Amino acid sequence: MLTQTLALMIPIIAVVLGIGLAMLAVYLEYRKRKDVFALYHQERMAAIEKGIDLPALPDDLFEKAGRVSPPRRHLLKGLMWLFIGLGAMIAVYAVVDLPHALFGLIPVGIGLAHLIYYFVEAKHESPSGPANTGSATSTVREVRV
Repeated sequence: MLTQTLALMIPIIAVVLGIGLAMLAVYLEYRKRKDVFALYHQERMAAIEKGIDLPALPDDLFEKAGRVSPPRRHLLKGLMWLFIGLGAMIAVYAVVDLPHALFGLIPVGIGLAHLIYYFVEAKHESPSGPANTGSATSTVREVRV
């Protein structure tokens, strides 16, 4: 009886913990953004009180929601999905048979899509250098009040 109860509780606990971790991640990201906005506001208010020119705000401060990951990240994602799919196909083929192993083509296709995107974006990069990949030298825009 104990093993049946334990076998029933494992998936329930896994689902609850998975959803709980996702909710915690969303909440912590919200708190971080709220704190960053509060700090920028305090900095700007202090500058106004002292009569100093307002510092420029970074571009990515307001564009987080619509942000596109850099092309280099797609290379990593593509390789990961590709090899996960190939590994799943080989493992399922070794244990079961070929028709079931063809389901491994789904992650392989996702991986190939990421790799194609990476190589297409690499051709569109400016010849002066790589695109901004979140380095410390980000562009800033000036806000006039």
